Amino acid sequence: MWTCTNNNGVVTAVYHNPPMNYFTAAAIGELDALVESWRDPSVRAVIFTGAIKGKFITHYSVEELAYLAEDHARLGTKESNCSKDYHTFLHKLRDLGKPVISAINGDAMGGGFEFTLFSDIRIMSRGDHRIGLPEVRLGILPGGCGTQQLPRQIGLAKATEFILRGRVVNPETALSLGLVHELADDALVRAQEIAADMITLSAEALNEAKRSIYEGYDMPLRQGLDNESVRFINTMKTAEGLRIMQDYIAVPLAERRDWIDKAR
Repeated sequence: MWTCTNNNGVVTAVYHNPPMNYFTAAAIGELDALVESWRDPSVRAVIFTGAIKGKFITHYSVEELAYLAEDHARLGTKESNCSKDYHTFLHKLRDLGKPVISAINGDAMGGGFEFTLFSDIRIMSRGDHRIGLPEVRLGILPGGCGTQQLPRQIGLAKATEFILRGRVVNPETALSLGLVHELADDALVRAQEIAADMITLSAEALNEAKRSIYEGYDMPLRQGLDNESVRFINTMKTAEGLRIMQDYIAVPLAERRDWIDKAR
């Protein structure tokens, strides 16, 4: 289901599950193993995209969900169930400590959209595509992180309205709500451009920055600031960090803004 290529440290993982590109337990299991392999330091960034035109990960297979619902024993216990196990996988993805980008090149609803909420950057292709969380229209709720991650991404009020109405929206509305960071004519091409820039940055700085952001977000402010201080010192102690700062100091004063402006 997943086909991966590695171009100079940028892994592009393409999802292919015809005809609808639904997410499945088998696809998640396969991806879980891939995530472990991407801990290799030679992997500097990961991009996810869909192989079927107009479909990123359309949504989780409702057929699989209905099968589980027919027998409560299949749903698991309080200690281990399909939703909680998926959350564990998502944290493994986040804990990679390197940039993860979703190139949303088509429909991404329900579990497909929830999957992107554990990416650091979401780029969506312009076009007749839909993104959102329609679960309540199916008599369930977003159980793949939606009720927790979306409020953290766009705010409680917007997320509550979005989830309780079971909304799905087009790319332009998604951008206006903050569901995605950017629109592009070709999401994968744009994601590859961003990744190519990010892999020129310090891998240690990116790792520590991600951990400071995500760990600190769930902490009280004072504790989060303490965590930030630890991770800041970690980067200051790296030979790479010192070298880059020294390179910057060597840039003439009048040219320093242009040096930084590359990030635009």
